[in-house]
Amino acid sequence: MQLDVVNDNNEKVGAIDVRDDVFGARVNGDLIWESVVRANAADRRGTHMTKNRALVSGSGKKPWRQKGTGRARVGSSRTPLWRHGGTVFGPQPRSYDFKLSKKVERGALRAALAQKLSDGQLVVVETLAASEIKTKAAAAMLKKLGVDGKAVLIDVKPDQNLARSVRNLPGIHLVTSARVTARDVMNAGRVVTTKGALERLQEALG
Repeated sequence: MQLDVVNDNNEKVGAIDVRDDVFGARVNGDLIWESVVRANAADRRGTHMTKNRALVSGSGKKPWRQKGTGRARVGSSRTPLWRHGGTVFGPQPRSYDFKLSKKVERGALRAALAQKLSDGQLVVVETLAASEIKTKAAAAMLKKLGVDGKAVLIDVKPDQNLARSVRNLPGIHLVTSARVTARDVMNAGRVVTTKGALERLQEALG
């Protein structure tokens, strides 16, 4: 399979051969789902917390004597049975992150790229660079490449001028080929990758 390679003006300047076993394979939606769920879980802060009876305000003194008052027996005003008492088994700070095997992560990324290619949303450019730090110029370049909304830009080593130019553009995410994930690809309406980055991804995912 061959893909066209374009320049900044979306003009064809060459072609690149891509492997059918990487970009033409069956799209496994289950792998994509697992990878996206793991990435979302890793981003959760997990700082939620409720106070148990040891942390809630209140005295540890027994409110009244055990017998003889006609009232229910109670040992502390911080009991969970009372209003303003402690919470039993409430949420505590924790990490939601979990691990997936490298094989699953690679399979998810391979499936995500194959899905974008079949949808016609994968663009291969010769280079991704900017001569100056200017958001307006970067936005114009992306518009020529068909980017309208969310997009992920993939390069082997991102150009710093371009990185600083697109960081204020909403929905535009610039990432290296070594750190791109299935969530990055699926969360973007269009995937723009350099020829060198695509070759690196083929080597890693093949």
